[in-house]
Amino acid sequence: MTTFDDRQKSFERKFERDQDLQFKVNARKNKLLGLWAAGIMGKSDADAYAKEVVLADFEKPGDDDVIQKLVKDFAAAGKPTDEQAIRKQAERLKAEAKEQLMAEVK
Repeated sequence: MTTFDDRQKSFERKFERDQDLQFKVNARKNKLLGLWAAGIMGKSDADAYAKEVVLADFEKPGDDDVIQKLVKDFAAAGKPTDEQAIRKQAERLKAEAKEQLMAEVK
């Protein structure tokens, strides 16, 4: 194998690891977002609700499906929350999720 082939395989492995990490960070962020929302809405089973939020992310690419679920659920619980507030919380929790995962890897 040539050095070029080795470098190419190395880049492919790094890309794969980065994609895997990004998937895990996003899933963890959604779980934390679900736990946060469950607390505000007074859900008795926060873990089950967090799982619903994580699963909602598989409906379509991006965060819009999760955000729309949360907006709808907040409104149904009598705690209307605007999309921007949820997105801001999601960004904060994304950083927290990444820190948690990096701590687990070490």
